[in-house]
Amino acid sequence: MNSALVIIPTYNEKENVRPIASAVMAVSAELDILFVDDNSPDGTGDILDEMRAEDARIQVLHRRDKQGLGRAYIAGFHWALERDYKFIFEMDADFSHDPAAIPHFLSAMADADLALGTRYLGGIRVINWPLARLILSQSAGLYVRMITGMPFTDPTGGYKCFRREVLERIDLDRITSNGYSFQIEMTHTAWMLGFRIAEVPITFEERRSGNSKMSSEIVREALRMVWKLFFKAGGRRRPRSDGRKPGGAV
Repeated sequence: MNSALVIIPTYNEKENVRPIASAVMAVSAELDILFVDDNSPDGTGDILDEMRAEDARIQVLHRRDKQGLGRAYIAGFHWALERDYKFIFEMDADFSHDPAAIPHFLSAMADADLALGTRYLGGIRVINWPLARLILSQSAGLYVRMITGMPFTDPTGGYKCFRREVLERIDLDRITSNGYSFQIEMTHTAWMLGFRIAEVPITFEERRSGNSKMSSEIVREALRMVWKLFFKAGGRRRPRSDGRKPGGAV
């Protein structure tokens, strides 16, 4: 078993799972992959079982129902924490997250507890998005920053690397959101605990094949979640600065 695990949720991603696994494996021999499949009706789960039989670095977690991105990651985090992984990644299956960026995340983790992939630090690095989608994404980031106080340029992004200690401190079963709001909630929780968070510039490319999981409900959930986080923090818009080290599940 290697020290870093890449968690990749899947639902109807049969065209992408073999190529994305190959791309991740090509980055380093020190990476394992956990696919979390939500009972994909297109046969993705069967392909993943074949891949697992072919390569011991690939693992598969099958779930009975489609429960959403956040639930898939929570299941993957629990799986990872039951083992000895030091670094745990979030990554999409559709190549919108370039596996070639993984070494940059690991370099950032030398001085961080959580590394966030950002599309907007020092410029816009998004490929094949319509203007309306780009405006929505940047507006959402501004909305999150204004209400929560988080200083990060891309708080809705889903390409991340956690130290296991961060996930151990968070009560994962109390993280209730999915979609963009899941990414916001996880980052906000780690930030409020005082963990060190770095931003890693990435280039984001719209999926090469398959269908986007974006929906209006995902957007509405994110809008609601930001206010839940604000009130949960008692209106506080920054981590406590009393010198305490990160600790205690929230």
